[in-house]
Amino acid sequence: MGVMFKAALVAGAAGFCLAGSALAGDPVPYNGYKAPRNSMGQPDFTGAWTYATITPFERPASFGERTTMTPEEVAVAEGRVAAVNELASRPTDAQASVKDLPADCSAARGSNCNYNSAWTDPGSHVMIVAGKPRTSIVNTPDGRVPANLQGRRQGRVSDNAEEGPARGAGTAQPGSASSDPPGRNNNPEGRSLSERCITMGSPVPRSGLYNNNYLIQQSRDSVAIIVEMIHEIRVVRLGGKHRTDGVRTWYGDSVGHYEGDTLVVETMHFHPQQNFYNASDQLKITERYTRVSPTRLHYAFTVEDPKTWAKPWGGEHEFSSTPGVYEFACHEGNYGLENILAGARAEEKEAAAAASGRRAER
Repeated sequence: MGVMFKAALVAGAAGFCLAGSALAGDPVPYNGYKAPRNSMGQPDFTGAWTYATITPFERPASFGERTTMTPEEVAVAEGRVAAVNELASRPTDAQASVKDLPADCSAARGSNCNYNSAWTDPGSHVMIVAGKPRTSIVNTPDGRVPANLQGRRQGRVSDNAEEGPARGAGTAQPGSASSDPPGRNNNPEGRSLSERCITMGSPVPRSGLYNNNYLIQQSRDSVAIIVEMIHEIRVVRLGGKHRTDGVRTWYGDSVGHYEGDTLVVETMHFHPQQNFYNASDQLKITERYTRVSPTRLHYAFTVEDPKTWAKPWGGEHEFSSTPGVYEFACHEGNYGLENILAGARAEEKEAAAAASGRRAER
């Protein structure tokens, strides 16, 4: 995992008192804010931004079609997280064993632990958009990813960090985990993309257990978006055209342009293993970045795939400015991968020896 830091949500709850007209459509700058221009005349997005939040990607069924939370609901949700964080910040008993740690684990305090709170940054505030606390990031009527053309709703993005109650649940204690599917440990390629430090899989930012940060750098002909999770870099070619050579890359092929104060990014040709709700090779994602205050960056995305969904869908949230982005050094996954494969070979040898012994007894 990477070197972590606690990213403060600047101007978070303060957004309740700011003016914002609608939950959808073009973003409205706070208090008449006008985005600055850089030396090239572009709207200036350069800097570090965080999207850490306790608001889930898809809306809990209890909210129905309600897009915003009441102040009382926000207080309860954020108070619950504050209590968890307070517990996580208490010193751990120096005499505690690994099996004693669940009482002081991070985030949702699952039955097992993999990281304590010093290494996590899952967010502590409800997402504010246009000054209103949101019930979900997805902004469809029910706040959920639509069913596909076969009428089935797909699960979350593969290889992405857990969200909601599952965050921080940790890894299983020795002997308690279910067996891996056959062939999963035959070679490195059988393990997940995130475990191999290749990609976390999601083509749109989704708040997870840690590393919920972007660093944006602009030049005259491109925009680089550095994703702190697994130090991935997206290069958006300004004014360019999509490639036609059939090559599909991690994070896809991104071209962009400016529309007034907004950066519009269109991405296609995603790598086939970068599974996004089982979308097809026709997946296209359009993103819109608009600075709405000195410390807030509105982000909206639209998902289109005529082979998978009957009509486009999308969502929105707001990034907050943050001090910086740290290096993500994926050493843990590298050592873990080596040990997983070595353990699988050891299990195979034990099974072969046991089978040989049974044959000798006959």
